[in-house]
Amino acid sequence: MTTNAAPVTATRRLIHYLGVAVPARLVGEGARIGLVLLALERTHSAGLGGALVAALTIPHVVAAPVLGAVADRVRRRRLFHALCLFAYGLGLAVTAVVVGRVPDGFTLALVAAAGCCAPLVTGGLTSLLGELVPADRLSRAFSIDSTSYNLAGICGPALAAALSAAAGPAIALTALGAAGAVAGLVMLTLPLEPRTEASGHSTRPRRADLATGLLELIRNPPLRAVTWSSSAGQIGVGALPVLTALLAQQYGAGWAAGGLMTAFAAGALAGSLIYAVRPWTDTHPERVVLGCLAATGLPLALAAAQPALGVTTVLFVLAGACTGPLFSALLAARERYAPTEVRTQIFTLGAGLKSTAAAGGAAAAGAVSGAGSGALLLAIAACQLLATLLGAALLTGRRAVGAERADRAGEAAVPDAASRTGHT
Repeated sequence: MTTNAAPVTATRRLIHYLGVAVPARLVGEGARIGLVLLALERTHSAGLGGALVAALTIPHVVAAPVLGAVADRVRRRRLFHALCLFAYGLGLAVTAVVVGRVPDGFTLALVAAAGCCAPLVTGGLTSLLGELVPADRLSRAFSIDSTSYNLAGICGPALAAALSAAAGPAIALTALGAAGAVAGLVMLTLPLEPRTEASGHSTRPRRADLATGLLELIRNPPLRAVTWSSSAGQIGVGALPVLTALLAQQYGAGWAAGGLMTAFAAGALAGSLIYAVRPWTDTHPERVVLGCLAATGLPLALAAAQPALGVTTVLFVLAGACTGPLFSALLAARERYAPTEVRTQIFTLGAGLKSTAAAGGAAAAGAVSGAGSGALLLAIAACQLLATLLGAALLTGRRAVGAERADRAGEAAVPDAASRTGHT
């Protein structure tokens, strides 16, 4: 797109994009609850429900480099992304039919196949914003996009639970699958031009292509700093569901298990919206990421003193509010520092690493839950601080060529899609 596009055009494109992103991410968050409820209804097995959720999420990090490499090379990206969204939704809809009626191994394989499409529901979609919105409006666009994750985290599970209560888990999961298909239809109308650079290139990624994005996350200082530090911080965030369950027992308030997570998510939503209105920087998003990592840990450390439940809830809101700008700046940093030829791969890899780190954090929290909520809160807060120190240590060395190019583009105030070519 051209850099002199009218603000109204950019706004329309962003709204059009959200018409894909919001339902797709609602599906992703709601499916986890829907799968567990369906397994319980049909098989009375919470173990199968957990296995189905794992089958949906674990493929993220495995499939991310492959899907990202293909998306970075394929010429007709709208069709490719739409097909992945269709496959994701279809996999969930078929799962609603077969759970408890066919061997569990087949069901798990089906859900895992759908999960392989998930990286394009998260980071893959976000990677397209750079070609839909002018560079001078990208910070705000990423902040608004981050709210779609926050809204999905809050509304997706609630929607799945409400539909399950009203019509049954099978209908709920089928409806979620249909929403994924609708997102695919909207994707087909997104104003993305065919990638002319890729004409003549095979859409099958070569072995070297699969490693390119990972190498970039290792050798590009600002990109590696935000990627590995945010993933390390996500270990602590992944432990929060276990922690809130312990706090609910400690305070004798059953609602606190979900209520504290809702407070954290609401804070993240508020933080994203505030950052969307007034981004702190357009030129150094990596500094926002590191600063917000440290800031997230402070309220959680204060909560370890075990104040009244109302105070703890407020502290969770404040901690969540810090993660809103953090995520918005993380998306902006990926766009700013990732080479064009591997941009989607960088986004999908980053999303996969965060998902894996969160899963590891949940598992670790469960293993050490006997230490008590206070010790676990301090460990989660320390995780944010250690992640900040890790990011600061990785933010060394020669600045990537992409960063220098972005600075020049910003100074010239004429950044467009054609000028954002990859660096060597």
